[in-house]
Amino acid sequence: MLASPITHAAVGVIQRSDGLVLLAERPSGKTWAGYWEFPGGKIEDEETPQQALNRELQEELGITVRSSYPWLTRSFDYPEKYAATGHLESPAKTVKLHFFVITEWLGEPAGLENQAISWQRPDMVTVSPLLPANAPIFKALTLPSIYAISHLSALGDALFFTRLKAALDGGLRMIQLREKQLTLADLPLFVARVIKMATAYQAKVLLNSGMSYLNADSAQELTAAGTHFTAQDLMRLQVKPEGVLSGASCHNSQELEKAAALGLDYVILSPVQATQSHAEAIPLGWGKFSALIADYPLPVYALGGMQATDLHTARLHGAHGIAMLRDIWR
Repeated sequence: MLASPITHAAVGVIQRSDGLVLLAERPSGKTWAGYWEFPGGKIEDEETPQQALNRELQEELGITVRSSYPWLTRSFDYPEKYAATGHLESPAKTVKLHFFVITEWLGEPAGLENQAISWQRPDMVTVSPLLPANAPIFKALTLPSIYAISHLSALGDALFFTRLKAALDGGLRMIQLREKQLTLADLPLFVARVIKMATAYQAKVLLNSGMSYLNADSAQELTAAGTHFTAQDLMRLQVKPEGVLSGASCHNSQELEKAAALGLDYVILSPVQATQSHAEAIPLGWGKFSALIADYPLPVYALGGMQATDLHTARLHGAHGIAMLRDIWR
């Protein structure tokens, strides 16, 4: 049960196997009529977010949720909205949106409340206007569920690039380069080679800020998609870099809060399980991982002992996906 002055709503990101998501147009008679949104609605007293989601999607679209997982929780302050006649149509209010990703359902979605519906690509939405609270969600949906961290130091040059091509062939679409042993002279050649391979697959490449010889403009200079900040660099960061993808490593609530305050595009939370790279670190476990990201607004990748088979478990605990340093290169 949720009880507070804030209006709580459950929102469904209904996603087909081809990546398209369902949007619905708010019908006439409702506030913000004509705006497009992800379907869902208010969480009633005595309802959990999941129960509200199931009810709303049945009422609005005539579908029964079969498989879903909790995703982001974002708060949005709606301003006062006035009708064309000048009277107050909707007072200012704060809405807390509990997003779920739905991957399996029964029935064919239909607008049972006379609302138009449309399947859309998250990276190329063609309907408008979008309800303000939903607009930032599309960028998060473009992030893949698997995030690889380079392991050149362990594999060697030839084997790393062989495994990289195999991973890209297998669907890998985001890679973080974290090779602190490379010199400033060697790094550009390595990055350029990775980016050339990744570009052919439309995969994103990010540079780890822990490579101490990099500066704030290195990602752009090396044509990488963006920067992944170490936890130490995150805590020193004052402003999110503009125009590039920006993520960070987090290990506790303080770091998670800083990343959210900066409005980063994603975070990695670790270590979830025991890991060879940080054998001395105490694993969070799935319970603490889930507790740390409850009500969290950014996409979270689980890191630490992850294998591809852990993706489903990670999602059930609120993760956007998993990050892998070792298993992805096998």
